[in-house]
Amino acid sequence: MFVNRKRILIEFGDCDPADIVFFANYFRWFDDCTTALFLAAGLPVRNLFKSYGVMGIPIVDARARFITPSTHGDELEVESRITELRKSSFVITHRFFRKGELTLEGQETRVWAAAHPTESNRMKAVPLPREVIEKLSQNAKPAGRKASRRGARSHH
Repeated sequence: MFVNRKRILIEFGDCDPADIVFFANYFRWFDDCTTALFLAAGLPVRNLFKSYGVMGIPIVDARARFITPSTHGDELEVESRITELRKSSFVITHRFFRKGELTLEGQETRVWAAAHPTESNRMKAVPLPREVIEKLSQNAKPAGRKASRRGARSHH
C-alpha cells in the first residue's frame, strides 16, 4: 500500500510546561501527514470535491500509542502508510521516529464522504472510486523531506 514520509521539527510551542510534546499535536500531525500522503499519491485533498464529488475524508476513529516522549528541538520522521482499504473507508498508520527509534505509533480511520442526499447538513459514506483505490494501493517511492516548521508543510 502507499507510503509517504514527512519530517517534523518540534518547536517550543509544540510542548507543554514539562518540555514534552503536547499529546494533541500528534493528532494534528496525523492530519498533516494524511494530507501530505494524499498529495504524494496524486490526490490533493483540496481538489477531492471537484474531482470526485466528495465533501471530504472525515476521521471516524483515531488512536495513538505513546512509546517515548519527544521534546523541543527533536526532529521526527513520520512514516504514513495506507494499511487497509475498505469499501468506503480506509486506515492510515502513522509511525513517528526520532533518530531511527520508534517514539509513537498512531492510526486513523477515515471515510470517503459525500453530501447526504436528503439532509444538507450531513454527510454519507460512499464507495471509494476505483482510481483512488489504485493510487492508494501503489508502492510509493518516497523522496526525502526537509524538516517543516511546526509540522505544517511537507516539501515536494
